Amino acid sequence: QANVAYGLWPANSEGDDIILYEDEKRADELLRFSMLRQQKIRKGVTLSLSDFIAPKDSGIGDYIGAFAVTTGINAEELAKKYEKDNDDYNAIMVKAIADRLAEAFAELMHQKVRHEWGFPDEKGIMNEELIKEKYRGIRPAFGYPACPDHSEKEKLFDILDAPSVGINLTENYSMFPAASVSGLYFSNEKSRYFTVGRINQSQVSDYASRKGETEQKIKLLLGSNLS
Repeated sequence: QANVAYGLWPANSEGDDIILYEDEKRADELLRFSMLRQQKIRKGVTLSLSDFIAPKDSGIGDYIGAFAVTTGINAEELAKKYEKDNDDYNAIMVKAIADRLAEAFAELMHQKVRHEWGFPDEKGIMNEELIKEKYRGIRPAFGYPACPDHSEKEKLFDILDAPSVGINLTENYSMFPAASVSGLYFSNEKSRYFTVGRINQSQVSDYASRKGETEQKIKLLLGSNLS
């Protein structure tokens, strides 16, 4: 079974934070997604995902999307049924097919959201072009190179109320069912994927302050990104 939770929120950026507002008045903050910035200059710039949202002091009312999809509802139970019958092949195939369907569902929902947001794909766009991401916007997932901190999923799941559609987080921020995909929608025409890479102590301190966490906790969360 496939389920989805998604939405669009008024948003602006402030430094390396992305602010989501309660409503169109943009007076009350709903939450902030804390982002990291590249410290190694690549192609003349150091990128943060916050760069793709209009700054708070720009006077531009921007937006951001969020989503969580799954195609794994009941997949675990079905796989266990095959395992009980000593049918390892079908048990593995259930999980593999569910994983592939989750990625396909995420792609389908992104296309639907682009249309709802007001910038639909060009008529006649081919599957090959979709695979090569020949469309406007990106959908980075927490834990991936541009936003490597898995713990930000907690905020994402809160605003989406993802558990209400059967998608939950484990204590280690893994999604359950496993055949699930979640992340953010960016509409900026110049938005692109990138790798944050290694960060130094100054950014660890700044990130900890913005998230309201200890530096020790941040180092545990971002171990593989530390210089």
